[in-house]
Amino acid sequence: MSDILSQSEIDALLAALSTGEVKAEDIKSKESDKKIRPYDFKRPNKFSKEQLHTLSMIHENFARLLTTYLSAKLRTLVQINVFFVEQMTYNEFIISVANPSIIAVVDFSPLKGAALIEMNPTIAFAIIDRLLGGPGEFKEKSREPTDIESSILSKVFKKMTNILTEAWQDVAEIRAAMEKLETNSQFVQLVSPNEAVALITFNVKVGNSEGMINICIPHIVLEPIMPKLSTRIWLSTSGEQHEKTKAVITDKVYDMKTEIRAELGRSRVTVGEFINLSVGDVITLNKYINDGIDLYVKDKLKFSGTIGIYRNKMAVKVQKTYEMED
Repeated sequence: MSDILSQSEIDALLAALSTGEVKAEDIKSKESDKKIRPYDFKRPNKFSKEQLHTLSMIHENFARLLTTYLSAKLRTLVQINVFFVEQMTYNEFIISVANPSIIAVVDFSPLKGAALIEMNPTIAFAIIDRLLGGPGEFKEKSREPTDIESSILSKVFKKMTNILTEAWQDVAEIRAAMEKLETNSQFVQLVSPNEAVALITFNVKVGNSEGMINICIPHIVLEPIMPKLSTRIWLSTSGEQHEKTKAVITDKVYDMKTEIRAELGRSRVTVGEFINLSVGDVITLNKYINDGIDLYVKDKLKFSGTIGIYRNKMAVKVQKTYEMED
């Protein structure tokens, strides 16, 4: 039904009001009735939209870091983007996982419990092929990895968990670590089937191969830090972390050693004059005796001063500082 009444409908409504067939109170009461939203007690919403949005931002950072690592490791084009973040039951996630697949069980210490990282075989075997010198393609039928391939993938997943730890640093001090690698989702029962989980799905492209990577985190694992999954708190924590990082970098820069060079002046001589130089010859510089000595830091003019002696050693006393605009 259209929200806008036609002229005939307006006339009919006014006529009904005037005759008493319809009362204005009835219309107001209908408008004031609260809309009832259905609630499924089998699938309670344990993650708010804000918390899912925060999880999306955290794992967008994870996607950027993982893209950088795989691009350098595989020496090929790698694109990883967060496709969607949603809540579902653990059973729904397990049913949706193909068999065989590459599944890493990840410990989320100091939080109690574990999460899952599931990688599509197309992407997993493309990574293996690229690491072993191939073009990074997988056109065979899906199969379980061999022992050697599992060993290679374990190293990749261990690096992924390190990157995941780094991505979570702004929210919580999580030390993600891979516990084991599985190929059948039915053998991985972390929580009860009806437990709510947050599913983060990434769209991944390695060379010419495309597939998905899923991260499944049960609500029971994140429950102790759920208050921190607020956009406002996450952004404020990120700012504090940025200031700490800035202070650490500043301290390290202050301790670095750099070359400083004092230049008395410059002169141009021919090769013949240079070869024929002898003791007692005088080279005229481009400065007067009263001009300051230029001090260079890594070939950048920074200071001007006067030459002298300090503790029986040649020294330069800084008299002027050059700014960027100078």
